[in-house]
Amino acid sequence: MVYDIKWIIPKLRNTGSLWNIASSITFVAVGIFSKIIIGRVTYALPPDKGHRKSVIGSRWPFKWLNKTTVYNKYIINRALYKRPKDVPLITVSNHHSCFDDPGIWATLGLKSLMNRRKMRWSLAAHDICFTKTWHSYFFMLGKCIPVIRGGGVYQEAIDFCIEKLAAGDWVHVFPEGKVNMFKDNMRLKWGVGRLILESPVTPLVIPIYHLGMDEVLPNEPPYRLKIRKKVTLNYGEPIDFTELLEQLRASKASEVEARKAITDRIQEELIKLKTITEELHKRS
Repeated sequence: MVYDIKWIIPKLRNTGSLWNIASSITFVAVGIFSKIIIGRVTYALPPDKGHRKSVIGSRWPFKWLNKTTVYNKYIINRALYKRPKDVPLITVSNHHSCFDDPGIWATLGLKSLMNRRKMRWSLAAHDICFTKTWHSYFFMLGKCIPVIRGGGVYQEAIDFCIEKLAAGDWVHVFPEGKVNMFKDNMRLKWGVGRLILESPVTPLVIPIYHLGMDEVLPNEPPYRLKIRKKVTLNYGEPIDFTELLEQLRASKASEVEARKAITDRIQEELIKLKTITEELHKRS
């Protein structure tokens, strides 16, 4: 029997005050738990930018659990707090573990985690995160949207994300479409191309690459969180799609051609960022 998820997105469109309070509590609880797991965090710039480091968590009681290094955090901070209100934000990253989503955002400050309005919406697999009613409510409170893998780019989850982008919100996408256990350069799904193409205002698009999350939470049984592992997270410079979108519209490219061109550009940037992050991971 397939679990019915048709009620979920309509519910996400019509939330009330109690829902918003519960959602805020969910973000704080998951954020603090994930912060404990990632352990001590070092914020740094790559060597070509001075390799300046700022270590936090030296008094953190769980600093020994794991070691995380975040490069170029100023990029996401600038996007969250300095972009114009009408400009939406899309972040895209590789997907190596089920811990990726909370692990990545656990490196943000508590100020961000405690502000549910500023936190991301995230596409999540309906057949993993939304299999039971209480599972569904938990992920819904965490601003996750059920996407049907294999359902194509014209499905309600993508429509909902476009609505949120039109409101200037932040949407996170794992464009590989699944956990990439072998870290291959997989062809990205075109849904992210549709988001950028159909957003009323050209979004700010930030690529992220990370390594080590699959060691903190392995992809094989018994699926237990590990300690004394090393995680590296690297924010890339925003991708400016203004010129490409103008070219696509001027050439009267079809929607399929446009989605492919946009997605290919993202893939190119993520592959470049992967190479840089792999080198940084070795050094950290």
